[in-house]
Amino acid sequence: MREYYMPFVIALVVSWVITPWYRRLAWKMGVVDKPNARRLNEVPVPTGGGLVIIIAFWMAIWLTGNRHPALPGLAMGSLVIGITGWIDDRYDLKPRFKLLGQILAALAVVGNGTVIHFATNPFGGMLYLGWLGIPLTIVWIVAVINMFNFIDGLDGLAAGVAVIACVPLFSVAYELGYGFVAVLLLALAGAILGFLRYNFNPASLFMGDTGAMFVGFMISSLAVEGTLKGATTVALAVPVLILGLPVIDTVFSVVRRLRNGVPFYKADRGHLHHRLLDLGLSQKQAVLLLYGWALAFGSLGILLMQAPPALATFLALVVLGLLVSLASRWGWIGADKDNQEHGKHFL
Repeated sequence: MREYYMPFVIALVVSWVITPWYRRLAWKMGVVDKPNARRLNEVPVPTGGGLVIIIAFWMAIWLTGNRHPALPGLAMGSLVIGITGWIDDRYDLKPRFKLLGQILAALAVVGNGTVIHFATNPFGGMLYLGWLGIPLTIVWIVAVINMFNFIDGLDGLAAGVAVIACVPLFSVAYELGYGFVAVLLLALAGAILGFLRYNFNPASLFMGDTGAMFVGFMISSLAVEGTLKGATTVALAVPVLILGLPVIDTVFSVVRRLRNGVPFYKADRGHLHHRLLDLGLSQKQAVLLLYGWALAFGSLGILLMQAPPALATFLALVVLGLLVSLASRWGWIGADKDNQEHGKHFL
């Protein structure tokens, strides 16, 4: 088991040690998240801490001597998404340039062979996707990148949810025999966990788009490599359920913004974590509650791993439908006046 826990430990230690150094550097360089109408921090906080996660992750992989044909694509994609995120944290990129960086990062792994080749048929058997796997993989990676960007709104939320997601994804990859992916998922969890020490409320450093986009990029790419790529793949519902919290928050956000006449990429204060704060919860309480939801989704994903594809897909749709129904009843995705005012404010 040494090949599994050593990358985790190295990434954890490196991240823990170099985070204070980067925090001081960010202050000196002016990479600071200043309070505004959308953000919850009341004082300036250094950001771009995702750079620490990237460095710790890749140092752990390098020091443990892990080698795999998928590594060059993951490394190139990490570089692209890291540069894109850090420039955005420093200079506030326009959405179309961020999207371009995300697509280029996805193309890096797709060009290196990390592609969804097969999909489970809910009625039995496997479907070979052929060239359709390429655009499907790009859409999946870009979507998950933005999902983690969407939930990065409270201290430690995106980082903690990412760590929680790595555990069931590790379990699935290990069971399917994708040892290399399992190792990378543990290294990623260690790198994020070391950073979380400084990112949990009250945060002294934000991961920024550098971290949120890198985490989303790695998790989505490793999900393809370890659960969706080969002929021994599991139902697509399994990784979707494991990432249930960011998936649900993204669905709610897109529906809410479209119903309110706001472009889906425009930021607002209607995310799940904002709603919990509006109910009177503190940041810590809201984050811990959402951690619990993420654990529940991850556990359900593992339970459905051995289920027939039809059952897994059906249950995933039932869960999604129930949550959308409840959210609509609570007014969380409705076109109410508060949502419309939020939309107008951020146009």
